[in-house]
Amino acid sequence: MKYDIIVIGSGPGGYISAVRASQLGKKVAIIEKYSTLGGTCLNVGCIPSKALLDSSHHYHDAVHHFEEHGITVGTPTFDLSKMIERKANVVETTTGGIKYLMDKNNIDVFEGLGSFEDATHVKVSKNDGSSEIIEATNIIIATGSKPSTLPFISIDKERVITSTEALKLKEVPKHLLVIGGGVIGLELGSVYKRLGAEVTVIEYMDKIVPGMDADISKELQKVFKKQGINFATSHKVNSVVRNGDTIVVKATDKKDREIEFSGDYCLVSVGRKAYTEGLGLEKVGVEVNERGQVSVNDHLQTNVQNIYAIGDVVKGAMLAHKAEEEGVVVAEFLAGEKPHINYNLIPGIVYTWPEAAAVGKTEEELKADKVDYKVGKFSMRALGRSRASGDLDGFVKVLADKNTDEILGVHMVGARVADLIMEAAVAMEFRASAEDLARICHGHPTYSEAVKEAAKAAWDGKPLNA
Repeated sequence: MKYDIIVIGSGPGGYISAVRASQLGKKVAIIEKYSTLGGTCLNVGCIPSKALLDSSHHYHDAVHHFEEHGITVGTPTFDLSKMIERKANVVETTTGGIKYLMDKNNIDVFEGLGSFEDATHVKVSKNDGSSEIIEATNIIIATGSKPSTLPFISIDKERVITSTEALKLKEVPKHLLVIGGGVIGLELGSVYKRLGAEVTVIEYMDKIVPGMDADISKELQKVFKKQGINFATSHKVNSVVRNGDTIVVKATDKKDREIEFSGDYCLVSVGRKAYTEGLGLEKVGVEVNERGQVSVNDHLQTNVQNIYAIGDVVKGAMLAHKAEEEGVVVAEFLAGEKPHINYNLIPGIVYTWPEAAAVGKTEEELKADKVDYKVGKFSMRALGRSRASGDLDGFVKVLADKNTDEILGVHMVGARVADLIMEAAVAMEFRASAEDLARICHGHPTYSEAVKEAAKAAWDGKPLNA
């Protein structure tokens, strides 16, 4: 069978690329080694983690906030197995939706491990030991990433675990040690903290979510400490040892003292790495960089002219929505269109509570680039909507060019900012000024009024409600 395009991998980048290519008249096949479509994001990443975050959030609210709203429910209890079951049902429905999209768009699905035979032929090795070879004019690599670890850590998937195992524990840890203060560690740490675990986050850098604006890191750490999460920043982990049901983590602090942490589970969340195992890249001469990522040009084309790569397997932020955009770009490029993607305007989001979100440049980046900028900041506490819901933590921060007033970056912590950040992304896509955003009439009372106020603070230094 010959296709116009073969996509290897059915995660957000792969399946979206296949759908868009089919919409544009291409004959498309997609290869997935697992029995369900959707890749890491839908099966063991974004979707299941949000399901558990929402379930644990409801329980936390019942314990800590219902009474102040005049709701009496006695002493709330939870059933972890039911939470996990609900999460599995959400995943099943979502992955089933991808299968529906494949059928609707006449995309042929091949279950098995895809590997290159040559630049136009891909072998599909099936679980039953059989295989077949399919052919395409163009091939898109969308094989994603897998959790990273440290060379001296042995992941046993029982007590020393990755995010995959953390999504299906059979008990709430007594003390969960989290190595890595990035998005994954904070989100899953939050889940189990809400359910009663003691949680300690051990981070090598001097702040959590180190890639985000320093004000976000500072605010999140302050709020999480208030929630009872422990932090050990500027700590270099040297060893992780399991003795029965006890995990001992030894780390060196910034004063070169050895600190010992003890818990019953250890979540290793030190990032992810590109997944290219079994692809057979060497057979076709596709180049990878020093980090094991597939090397691509501005059109996401590899050094082999008809082979492209998208998502976590290439350089850049490992985000599902970044992979989706890249999938669309490649599909449209192969259909003769002229798509574009602005990597500066891909939002980054942390789905804890409060949420954190950002788009554009951080203040630290603007300083390093010697950009003349101004800052407008507005506290969520000053909003009527925040007081009504009781979500008082957080802020919106707008960074704008000091000379032109163009918005350069927006950073938020607060209720529903994961959705709110897109207001900033749209404004920045159209190169809006802080004044433009400040002059837009925002509904009252809403969380979005903080964006208007922060934009006004950046524009003329005179927010109306502060």
